[in-house]
Amino acid sequence: MKIAVIGGGAIGSVVAGYLAKAGEDVLLVGRKEHVDAIHQKGLVIKTAEGEDIIPLRAAEGLDQEYDLVIFTVKTQDLEEAYQSNCKYLENCICMTTQNGVQGSNLLSSHFDQEKMIESIIMFGATFIRPGEVTFNFEGNWIMGKPYVKNDSRMNGIADVLRKGFSVVVSDNIMGMKWLKLFVNFNNCIPALIGKSMQETFSDMDFCKLSIILLKEGIHIIQEAGIELVSMPNFPAERIIGLSQMPVDQGAGIINKTLTTLSKEPLYGSILQSIMRGRTSEIDFINGEINQVASGIQTRAPLNRKIVNMVHQVEMSGKYFDPEEVKKEFQL
Repeated sequence: MKIAVIGGGAIGSVVAGYLAKAGEDVLLVGRKEHVDAIHQKGLVIKTAEGEDIIPLRAAEGLDQEYDLVIFTVKTQDLEEAYQSNCKYLENCICMTTQNGVQGSNLLSSHFDQEKMIESIIMFGATFIRPGEVTFNFEGNWIMGKPYVKNDSRMNGIADVLRKGFSVVVSDNIMGMKWLKLFVNFNNCIPALIGKSMQETFSDMDFCKLSIILLKEGIHIIQEAGIELVSMPNFPAERIIGLSQMPVDQGAGIINKTLTTLSKEPLYGSILQSIMRGRTSEIDFINGEINQVASGIQTRAPLNRKIVNMVHQVEMSGKYFDPEEVKKEFQL
């Protein structure tokens, strides 16, 4: 199987690197500086155990048709990634990996429904510099077809990807995507102050902010009748229960969980985009709650405020002082 990974950020690099290491025919499509660094010395993937230097084909665009094309760009960059490579995308299987729930929807006008696979990535990675990423922690790669039933071709692709990752096939991938949206709900807070997840959530006030945002978000999707479906090793009750706890109790769990995720500094996906001078996926995570609220004619003021504040950081290039954030949310 010929595989292309479009998006040379942290996750895309890890995906392409480990599939290539497993012997698959892989091309990573990324930005020029990343491609050049990979050509010069290979892709460097650092882990707690050491580092791999993986020879990898890389280019700034697709060079031919591929059997499977995995889009690992951020949600807001999907259409541009498609248009830049559409010459070679007519006959492929398309896999989306984006946070939030809109990845497949945004590409559905370009691909037949039976050729689309949606997925959830539960492992974590950080882009360090061109040619180098950190693989922070392991986790499942959950996948399934969003519009039609899974079939033998879907299972065959899963078998190929198992050569590099722990893969789980789901019959309700979109219900799981909604749950994963709330797993990523905390990413907005480090993005406001420009700190790692560990440093941000060592402050109990920010742990409390995490819980009040979650409470509002869960309330909105329950009002809208949206079902959260448990993922392997991550039951929906974990998130729902957290939203039902007293704020101080929930904050304690956030503190213990997010300060111990990785020995290396871990930067959320939203902050990683801002650090690289790009727009973030905030509109497709916390912003998704605002869209749902609007659809049921109600409001989500806390999540709307945090979306606007992240956009302010994006536009200004300046992070908020932690005390400013606390004052805004009356912490």
